[in-house]
Amino acid sequence: MIELTVAAIADVVGGRLTDISPQDAARLRVTGTVEFDSRRVGPGGLFLALPGARADGHDHARAAVAAGAVAVVAARPVGVPAIVVPPTGAPDARAGVLEHDADGSGSAVLAALARLAQVVAAELVAGGLRIVGITGSSGKTSTKDLVAAVLRPLGEVVAPPGSFNNELGHPWTVLRATRDTDFLVLEMSARHPGNIAALAEIAPPSIGVVLNVGTAHLGEFGSREAIARTKAELPQAVPASGVVVLNADDPVVAAMADVTAARVVRVSRAGAGDVRAGDVSLDELARPRFTLHAQGAQARVQLGVYGDHQVTNALCAAAVALECGARVEQVAAALAEAGPVSLHRMHVTTRADGVTVIDDAYNANPDSMRAGLQALAWIAHGRDAGAAGRRRSWAVLGEMAELGEDAVTEHDAIGRLAVRLDVSRLVVVGSGRSMSAMHHGAVLEGGWGTESVNVADGDAALALLRAEVRPGDVVLVKASNAAGLGALAQALATETSPAPETPAGKARP
Repeated sequence: MIELTVAAIADVVGGRLTDISPQDAARLRVTGTVEFDSRRVGPGGLFLALPGARADGHDHARAAVAAGAVAVVAARPVGVPAIVVPPTGAPDARAGVLEHDADGSGSAVLAALARLAQVVAAELVAGGLRIVGITGSSGKTSTKDLVAAVLRPLGEVVAPPGSFNNELGHPWTVLRATRDTDFLVLEMSARHPGNIAALAEIAPPSIGVVLNVGTAHLGEFGSREAIARTKAELPQAVPASGVVVLNADDPVVAAMADVTAARVVRVSRAGAGDVRAGDVSLDELARPRFTLHAQGAQARVQLGVYGDHQVTNALCAAAVALECGARVEQVAAALAEAGPVSLHRMHVTTRADGVTVIDDAYNANPDSMRAGLQALAWIAHGRDAGAAGRRRSWAVLGEMAELGEDAVTEHDAIGRLAVRLDVSRLVVVGSGRSMSAMHHGAVLEGGWGTESVNVADGDAALALLRAEVRPGDVVLVKASNAAGLGALAQALATETSPAPETPAGKARP
């Protein structure tokens, strides 16, 4: 963050000083990072006292100051230098981020964080910072990582770790930027209409990217049309002097050209586009290769990320870099060097025993689940339609959250898709109607018996895999983050197991 005095921060957020004199507040400066985890606070930092599932940040204010925090932003006095902002009295729309905010104290601190980030962003933009905002129903984090990679040859980049893309993670990321930052790359997610517009108000993007409109969070929005209207808040927020990058292969996204005043750049892998891909193919690990066409030039690209769906993500990243002054050849080189960055998102590991683990356990919706299964099928089967050379494939799938009334239908469809893609074994993890629907969808589609199994939790799934996965198998682990399958994927990727044996001690055929 840019350096600010405690007094200046209090003025920005509308808070009152407690346990610190006005003279000290005018003298002491925040020179470190803004943190909401007291364990991450360092010298010169600012600590945000937020309520959590297991603890209230107010109870850790003293520890944060002992660790070097200059002050705390809190909803009540905490016995150490603090900027106290008045509670709202009740949680607001931020309750989706702060599930333990009964009195609205956390919402008040979040509002202060947003205001501070807004003021800092405005000052940095005036100094030349370019802000890139990315939204879509799926692929935001992968695209954010690719955008950051292609911009780094052009200057200093700040981008969020993982999926810091909501009312907490978004302003927190903004405050990582300094006067030396050239590009700020931000994910923008939504659980309700108006969320993206609010995030864009905090840090107005000069470049906006819309990837797709799918069915993620359908239970929250009620319809795909409502999701589309919310995603369109990003192109509507980009000023006429800016640029909006749209995935022209998604008709709903392409139509957003009509709602923005900004110049539109279209990307496509299926037809005409300002930035497009040709001659797309996949290598043996489903890493795409294609020819990048843009600005009258072309270059061959070999991606270091996995899955056919990454082509569109890469095209969007290329479009952003080209708008920021990169050359086509420079973009192609940066894309080739960009591997998976954020945890549990299409990380592919091949163990010493030849087992390939695809860890995509952080998030799942119907579109991304289909993409993951297709990548699994390609790695296991490749171009070979016959049995020779094919590898056994395992799909270890957990719940796709927030699908509302469509949850049972969508989970059933994924179970059936696993059969159609000739997945060898399906392990459905979790209980409830949705997971039962996935398991029974597979059984009914393929007349399966033991090919599909429904287990209670990740521990049961891992025990099954340890017992039955053979050298050379390919395993996809995918679910919404709430399913907690990331630990399973990590454990599986780091193990090397001998070929399973029968009770008689003989290796299985």
